[in-house]
Amino acid sequence: MKKTLLSIATTAITMSVAVAQDRSDWPKSISIGTASQGGVYFVYGNGLAGFLGESFGISASGEVTGGPQQNATLVEMGEQTIGLVTMGPMYEAWSGKSELAPGLEHKNVRALFPMYETPFHAIAMSKTDIKSMKDLEGKRISVGPQGGTSSIYWPRYLEALGVNAQINYSGASDAAGQLKDGLIDAFTFSAGIPIGAFSQLSAEADVKTFAFTDEEHAIILEKFPEVAAFTIPGGTYSVQPDDQQSVAMWNFAVAHKDMPESLAYEITKLVMENNDRMKSIHAAAAKTVAENWDKNSFLPYHKGAVKYFAEIGIEIPANLQE
Repeated sequence: MKKTLLSIATTAITMSVAVAQDRSDWPKSISIGTASQGGVYFVYGNGLAGFLGESFGISASGEVTGGPQQNATLVEMGEQTIGLVTMGPMYEAWSGKSELAPGLEHKNVRALFPMYETPFHAIAMSKTDIKSMKDLEGKRISVGPQGGTSSIYWPRYLEALGVNAQINYSGASDAAGQLKDGLIDAFTFSAGIPIGAFSQLSAEADVKTFAFTDEEHAIILEKFPEVAAFTIPGGTYSVQPDDQQSVAMWNFAVAHKDMPESLAYEITKLVMENNDRMKSIHAAAAKTVAENWDKNSFLPYHKGAVKYFAEIGIEIPANLQE
C-alpha cells in the first residue's frame, strides 16, 4: 500500500515537473490580433483570449487592429502571439503582395486552426433605392477599417462590377453610426454572421441588408477564385426574411513558427475540443471544428497543430507541414 501511494505521489510529481518544463518556454502573456469593434473578429478574439487565459492560467488579451492584413504582418514580425486572418489577405501576405508590407513574404506565419467562413454583404437605410451592388454607383459607402478583408476586397468587387462608388474606411461600429446619421449611403462589410453592427442596426433603425444579384454573383465567382458561393440564411437579421446569395472566404487563427510547439498544441487542442464553449463566444464558431482543416490550401500548419491533428487521425499533407 505504501509503495502504491509512493508510486502515485512520484508519478504526480513527475507529471507536475513535466508540465512545468513543458511550459518553461511559454510567453508570460498572449496577445490576439482581432479587428475593429463591432465586428466578429473583435468578439471572437476577445472571447478566445478569455478562454485561453482561464484554461492556461496566463494573461491573454484581444487587441483592436486593422484586421487580417495587419494581423498577418504583426505575427510575421513577432509582435503578436496569435492573429486572426482571412485566407485571401493571408495568401497575399505569404506571397509578398500585402499592401501593408509590399515585398515582404510572410514565410514565418503558421496555421493553428480553422475558424469560420466570412461572407460579404451590405446594409443600407430602407428609404434608399439601393437593392444591389449596381445601385452603389456614385454612393458614399464604408468598406470597413483600412487593412481589413472587407476594405481590400469590396473595392475590387465593385471595380469588377463596373461600379464607381465613393469609398470610405471606418470600423464597424463607426460605420453603423455614420449610416444612421446619413453620412454614408451604405455599409459593405465581411465578417462571420451575424455581424454585431448589422444586428444592432436592425434593432435600432429602419434598414435593409443586401448582397449580389444573379449576374453580379456570377461575375464575382468567376473573377475571384479565392472565394466560394455562400448563402446568408433568411432570418440572420430581423430585417432579412429571405436568403441572400453572396460569397465567402475562410478565416484561420495563425501564429509565428517560433511559438513553442507545446503552446501551439495546447491552443489547438483546447479550441478544437471545446466547440460548445467557442459557440458561446460567437455563433460563427460552429464552423471552428477539426474537419475544416482542409479549408487551408497553402499555409503550413504549426508543428504543434500538426501533432494535435495527427492524434485525432487527421494527417496534414506534407506540403502543409514545415
